[in-house]
Amino acid sequence: MNASEWKKEFAVRFRRHEEELKWLFCEIYHNDLQAYDYFVSMLYRAWEERPESLKAIDRQREKHPAWYKGHELVGMLVYVNAFAGTLAGVREKLPYIESCGVNYLHLMPLLESPKGRSDGGYAVSDFRKVQPELGTMEDLAELTEECHQRGIAVCLDFVMNHTSEDHEWAKRARAGEKEYQDRYFFYDSWDIPNAYEQTVPQVFPTTAPGNFTWCPEAGKIVMTTFYPYQWDLNYANPVVFNDMTDCMLNLCNHGIDVIRLDATPYIWKALGTTCRNLPQVHTLVRMMRMVCEIVCPGTLLLGEVVMEPSKVVPYFGTVEKPECHMLYNVTTMASIWHTVATQDVRLLKHQLAQVFALPREYTFLNYLRCHDDIGWGLDYDFLAQFGQQEVPHKKYLNDYFTGKWKGSPSRGELYNDDPRLGDARLCGTTASLCGIQSAREADDPKAMEKAVRSDLMLHAFMFTLSGVPVLYSGDEVAQENDSAYHQDPLKADDSRYLHRGNMDWVRAEKRTEEGSHIKAVFDGIKALEKCYGEYPVFDAAADTWLLETGNDHVLGIGRYYQGQKLLALFNFSDMTQSVWMHENERYTDLMDGTEKSAEYIRMESGSFLWLLLDYQK
Repeated sequence: MNASEWKKEFAVRFRRHEEELKWLFCEIYHNDLQAYDYFVSMLYRAWEERPESLKAIDRQREKHPAWYKGHELVGMLVYVNAFAGTLAGVREKLPYIESCGVNYLHLMPLLESPKGRSDGGYAVSDFRKVQPELGTMEDLAELTEECHQRGIAVCLDFVMNHTSEDHEWAKRARAGEKEYQDRYFFYDSWDIPNAYEQTVPQVFPTTAPGNFTWCPEAGKIVMTTFYPYQWDLNYANPVVFNDMTDCMLNLCNHGIDVIRLDATPYIWKALGTTCRNLPQVHTLVRMMRMVCEIVCPGTLLLGEVVMEPSKVVPYFGTVEKPECHMLYNVTTMASIWHTVATQDVRLLKHQLAQVFALPREYTFLNYLRCHDDIGWGLDYDFLAQFGQQEVPHKKYLNDYFTGKWKGSPSRGELYNDDPRLGDARLCGTTASLCGIQSAREADDPKAMEKAVRSDLMLHAFMFTLSGVPVLYSGDEVAQENDSAYHQDPLKADDSRYLHRGNMDWVRAEKRTEEGSHIKAVFDGIKALEKCYGEYPVFDAAADTWLLETGNDHVLGIGRYYQGQKLLALFNFSDMTQSVWMHENERYTDLMDGTEKSAEYIRMESGSFLWLLLDYQK
């Protein structure tokens, strides 16, 4: 394409959104046309700077806007330093990533942040620089280019709610420059901060209490919702929105396919509210969606909204005015582990019924573990009918997963324990929470067999759900907890590093070792991926429903698409269970190829079944 055709391409996309974009911008920023004109010129500049190779991907994906849906993507989440040391090291490991069946790589925060005050990379001091020990922005672009050549999409976090206190804006604000103080929330006295505290919940009440911090250099108070070294940005200031959008587009122009919007619900603050999920948040996200569709339409927005379904779903927007392309299936993740501990599937069924009732156009990321903790934000109103009360039930769950409960095979640790409220969250790798670690330590083959079965059952459940399944790096080789973090003074106070350990490449080499539990897990997950990608019934467009198993220990999910019907059964009990269903046809077991009746089934503890009926055969 020549230069005039390029400009026409931008103009066509811009005109498609111009009326709504200008209306929203002027509404939220009080008709600041100077700021709007700068905003538009910034979009054009970002589009002009976008490499032609990425523009080619944009055009291809514009023709196939549902490219990320279906059942083709399988993700993996990695910390660059823990996985391969540097960005160049990750490039060298791409063949391994491909061998895992992965074509969606989520790189955890890697932009410059101060050591010891980074919150795992979520306190960014420079949005245009990679953490020096990981490499450079050029290394990032080279990695994403090779990923694209291999058919791998790349996701990166964009920490938009706050900056590090070491960011250039924060330094100048600390020095007293009002222009930069206006990019944050600075107050001369505690009157307004105290008023905020009346309605704004605390994110970390034990490790970082309160939502404000005294800044002695400026002689003022600054809003710090998460940690004292993370200063909240004031998105009521159009300069903040313009410059942060520019930073986001710079990442897109370095080859990032999926922008994970971190802490999305928090980005707009208003006195007298919870400062969560305010209408202006949706305005900002909607504008960012249009920005991407104008400048880099091959890029997706993934919203991090760690809340109950009623608050998560609005971040998809509407069919006419979409916001995020994808959201995390947060509540399901917590409900999965609740079901592991209780062996009772009723809460999980209740939660899945809400997910299955949503439009099939909604795309969720499904996962067993993430980089953070497992929080027990369960539906306690529903659990109350079974006599479960919130505080004692949370204690049971945490006792079970930390191995304190008699007979529990799990080996996790608590995070952000608050004895005053009887509340705590949980950390640990999938393998350690499933019992693989304790079975290995006890040298118990039967316990290991059961733990591996449970591990694969949970992964099969994840692949059964519509959306994008995402593995946590190391789970594919049953990596266990890394207790070494206790000896690192920069990590010792944060138990989330229990499951953020360095990739064990010696363990990974054992994935081909006959008879090892590592090979059993690796091969098992690969078999799940093969079925997931091969059979149309796993497509996101499939009808999904809950099967009635007549057994509170066994979860049943049905799927139907293009003449294929799948019955997926999951036994969460530690005992063999029987299931009776009104299914008269003969089904094929996708895991071993045998033919089975689905009318009466006996299932081993912690096992699953994928039974397929193809009406076209």
